[in-house]
Amino acid sequence: MKKVYVKSYGCQMNVYDAERMTDVLAPEGYVQTQVPEEADLVVLNTCHIREKAAEKVYSELGRVRRMKEARTLEGHETKVVVAGCVAQAEGAEILKRAHVVDAVVGPQSYQRLPEILRAAKARRVVDTEFPVEDKFDELPALDAKRVRGRGVTAFLTVQEGCDKFCAFCVVPYTRGAEVSRPVAKVLAEARTLAAAGVREITVIGQNVNAYHGEGPDGRTWGLARLLHVLAEIEGVERLRYTTSHPRDMDDALVAAHRDLPALMPYLHLPVQAGSDRVLAAMNRKHTADEYRRIVERVRAARPDIALSSDFIVGFPGETDAEFEDTMRLVADVGFASAFSFKYSPRPGTPAAEEAEQVAEAVKVERLARLQALLEEQRQAFNRETVGRTVDVLLEKPGRHPGQLAGKSPYLQAVVIEDATGAVGDIVAARIVRAGSNSLFAETNASAATPSVSSNVSAGEPALAVE
Repeated sequence: MKKVYVKSYGCQMNVYDAERMTDVLAPEGYVQTQVPEEADLVVLNTCHIREKAAEKVYSELGRVRRMKEARTLEGHETKVVVAGCVAQAEGAEILKRAHVVDAVVGPQSYQRLPEILRAAKARRVVDTEFPVEDKFDELPALDAKRVRGRGVTAFLTVQEGCDKFCAFCVVPYTRGAEVSRPVAKVLAEARTLAAAGVREITVIGQNVNAYHGEGPDGRTWGLARLLHVLAEIEGVERLRYTTSHPRDMDDALVAAHRDLPALMPYLHLPVQAGSDRVLAAMNRKHTADEYRRIVERVRAARPDIALSSDFIVGFPGETDAEFEDTMRLVADVGFASAFSFKYSPRPGTPAAEEAEQVAEAVKVERLARLQALLEEQRQAFNRETVGRTVDVLLEKPGRHPGQLAGKSPYLQAVVIEDATGAVGDIVAARIVRAGSNSLFAETNASAATPSVSSNVSAGEPALAVE
């Protein structure tokens, strides 16, 4: 029996890809381990969105090298693979910088891992081609036992790649053009997940709301129609989707938030900046006010919805006034959570060539101010739930005896102190206090319920961020 250790960086797509890599390797006799020191194969599944993320990989490879040397002295062979977006972007450069690496595999090639590893016995391998065949057709069928071992929530890739070409982003170059999986294949995978005990599915893609898969009727289906059919699968109680682009937030998808009980009241909709000039320079193809109007439409359809977003500060040429436009947008919209970063030049992207790069000290100061405001909003949103009863999907035991932990409909981490029920149950829990990162709740034996519903009913005030 051989052991494989997979470490993933970055987005939810990488989490999904890492799981599928272990599925590909299982027929070759590999079982997954969480202990790298006992692994016969180490796979680093990488992210290239920011410079810091890429450099983490090389730092990790230094540790892997020392571990591999120690295992060699003990008579054990260890193969090392770098996969994912850094692999796609840097290819053979990784072999030059890190002699410990045996193979480099792009995100569109990992279905060929067994043959790549066989080739790597004789030589170091780089496979970063965009294959003609659909990689999903080459992946093995999901194994119910392995799915059950991963928990009651799952990611399901329905779309890959991006055609937007934002000036700061490497995704179109590392993941390729937008490709949507056929509806029948998505539904087949979703049914397998549900049959194995998955109760919440998050459909994912680099630009998931641009989904345009071929339906069984021969027509092109959008994301909203796909979500409606996914919600009909027995056992699927909750649906989410990420990540979206404002330009693809169509009327049907907005209506789905109103009409589809299984679609959780949480939307991650990246805006990136609040200045129209900066948004244009980013090639985002929307204005700040257009984003505000999208938010208004979504909130009109689902008043209790929690909003999340992405922000970049210090984009080339961003002035103090333009940064204040971002602060104003955050204050106007109100977010339950957000991801925010300093601009990081990525080689090969248009923004990296801009002459007006913002000074690092300025980026640091702006990011600190933005994150302080976003954190204030997040904490305010969490405090609003105290005293309310929300449906919580129990996902795992808590840190202390008697506790169970899960997620609210708004993707908040919830710890239930007097846990009743079992992992996989959806329980009505009363939030009693808000911690810095989790909510704490109590329930009782009568709270277990086989279905999920919104905690906002007619006449009940919706959650809001002041």
